[in-house]
Amino acid sequence: MPKTQISCPRCRTPMTAEIQQLFDVNTDPQAKQKLLNGSANMIQCPSCGFQGLYPTPIVYHDPEKELLLTYFPQELAVPVNQQERMVGPLINKAVNDLAMEKRKAYLFQAKSMFTYQTLIETILEADGISKQMLEDQQKRMFLIQRLISTVNVDSRKEIIHQEESLIDETFFALVNRLVEASLMEGDKQSAQQLAIFQKELLEETEVGRKIQEQMKDSQKAVDDLQNLAKQGLTREKLLTLFIDSPSEVYSSTLVGMTRTGIDYEFFTLITQKIDSTSDQDQKSKLIALREYLTNAIKQIDEQIQIEMANAREMVEKIVSAPTIEMGLQQYGNQVNEFFVEAVQNALSDARKNSDLNKLAKLNQLNTMIEEANKPPESIQFIEELLKTEDESTIKEILNKNIEKVGDEFLQMLAGVISQSEEQGNQPQLVEKLKQIQKVALRVSMAKNLQA
Repeated sequence: MPKTQISCPRCRTPMTAEIQQLFDVNTDPQAKQKLLNGSANMIQCPSCGFQGLYPTPIVYHDPEKELLLTYFPQELAVPVNQQERMVGPLINKAVNDLAMEKRKAYLFQAKSMFTYQTLIETILEADGISKQMLEDQQKRMFLIQRLISTVNVDSRKEIIHQEESLIDETFFALVNRLVEASLMEGDKQSAQQLAIFQKELLEETEVGRKIQEQMKDSQKAVDDLQNLAKQGLTREKLLTLFIDSPSEVYSSTLVGMTRTGIDYEFFTLITQKIDSTSDQDQKSKLIALREYLTNAIKQIDEQIQIEMANAREMVEKIVSAPTIEMGLQQYGNQVNEFFVEAVQNALSDARKNSDLNKLAKLNQLNTMIEEANKPPESIQFIEELLKTEDESTIKEILNKNIEKVGDEFLQMLAGVISQSEEQGNQPQLVEKLKQIQKVALRVSMAKNLQA
């Protein structure tokens, strides 16, 4: 977004900043998030140090929720008729950018928000988030800030025990999101701080201890499944895992990892076991398991259908944009495995329909996705080394690419070996990786001695 010339609200010093007045979800899927996360129209004056929200008129439009909201800061002291003239062009742009068939009566009844807080609350209420829920979230954020600013461990634990009523699963989810956001922004210090008291929260609160137990059950399901995979996973063995499941968390983890194996033959196997057992308790348990699995996979499949429909819509929006680059800039955050599949399906349809223009755009989009999904150069290099037949060939390739054989490569190689061992990958693969590591260490040492 281009920067605008403004004046600091406190000292009136001229400055430039990114100021956005129209937040239209129809043309910018991130518009809502920009408002809700507080990043929009935030300024910092280089002269007096003022930091805060720049007072400017705002129009918010969300056609799906049929919301058209306006906000005009009171501190601007602009008469109502002049306010209408200022927001009018913004409303007109939102209407003009909307397809004719989507234009409804709400567009002629823009709602004026008295305060910025009311604007945010109205947007959240449309998403099913009440004012009370918002207040609870603010209390959680305040508690997190208190914990971050409290250096002493015992003092933090005291605060945790005092405020335990606020510490629920939603609180832990909020902390997780903050950790992820800090890492994405490169703020490792904040992420480490949050991780430290997250560990304390898990140990010191009832909800935390419950989450730890759930994590153990989930990890046990992963471990049990991996151990069976080494022996050769069959439907009979998978069914035994479900029958012996210690908790719903364990079962739901298994369902998520083995959805494709829970098929018609699997349900036939359960039915046969139900019919063949004379133990009424066991029969009831198997019937309950069959019902649970039926509902679980129904929910998964419904979610997959929703994700696929969303992905198809995103592909159409990107292809319909003036350029693929512009489309990706607007909707690129939606790219996932469903999106990739939707692109392949769209390519197939375009070929069948001989739609050359669409085919060209989709091929360009597909190429860009493939480029973005390429493994790091160091991983590609390891894959090349894995194809070698003997130690001398490994050494030859490493010496030819000596500039790649540094600390970062050796750390990456050690990480791949460790991960392969943990996942129970083929012993011959792990052995080959260790052979590459041994040669790479020798080549690296020789390189350092010559330096």
